Amino acid sequence: MLVVPDAGRISCWLNAWLAGHESTDHVIDAVSWGDRRVEFISVGTRECLSVALLLGELRRLRVSRVSLALPRPGNPLGLGGPSEFNAAALEAGAAIVLHGPGTGFVPARRGSVTSWVGAPATPPPYLPDMQQADRDLRGALLDTAERLAELDVASWSPEAADAVMNLRVAGQLDSPMALPSPAATRMTISALRCNAIVQLALRDHGGAATSNEMSARSQALRPLERASHAAIVAACSSLDGR
Repeated sequence: MLVVPDAGRISCWLNAWLAGHESTDHVIDAVSWGDRRVEFISVGTRECLSVALLLGELRRLRVSRVSLALPRPGNPLGLGGPSEFNAAALEAGAAIVLHGPGTGFVPARRGSVTSWVGAPATPPPYLPDMQQADRDLRGALLDTAERLAELDVASWSPEAADAVMNLRVAGQLDSPMALPSPAATRMTISALRCNAIVQLALRDHGGAATSNEMSARSQALRPLERASHAAIVAACSSLDGR
C-alpha cells in the first residue's frame, strides 16, 4: 500500500473542485478520508474552518490553484516565501499554497486532528510541470537502479532491492486521489513507489562497514528522492494533468 502525503491528497482534491471536476460532497469526504480529522485555521481571524467552510473561502477569495510543497533541507520545493512560512513548511515537511490570496497552510498534528494553520504565503516562482517531472523521474530511477546494483543493495537492504525489482507491479494508494489525468495518476504511483524505495534503503545501513559506504548509498538515493518529490508536486498541483 502506497502512502499518499496528506498535503498531496488535499491539494489534488481542492484543485479538482476548483476545476469543476468533483462535487463538494466528494471533496469533503476525501479530504477527511478515513480517520483523518482535519481543520483549517484561517489567516488573521484564526477562525477554525471545516472543509466545507474552506471551500467557500476558496471561492470567495478567487483562488485559482492550490499547489503542493514538499520542502527538504537545501530543496525548497513548492515554496515561494516569506521566510517564516518557508521555515514552518520545512519543519513540517509539507504545505499547501493558495494561488491568488497569498495564503498557505502548514500542518500541525494535535492528537487525532491535523490542524492546517494558515499564514501569508507567496506562490512559488517555479513548479515542475508534468512532462519534465516524468522524464526526470524515469531518468533518476534508471541511474539510481544502476548505482544501487553497483553498491550491492541486496546485501544491505533486501526490501529495497525487491521493491526495485517489482516496480512494474501495479501499486495501490492508501486513500483516494482526484488527479487530473491518467498520466498524472501513473506518475504519482510511480513517484510514491520510488520514494518508498528510498525510505527503505535509507532506513537500514546494516551492511555498511564504513561511513564512506553509508555516504555513497545516501548520495546514490538522493536524486531519486528529489525526482519523486518533484513528480508528486507536479501531479498534485496540476489542474489539467499537463
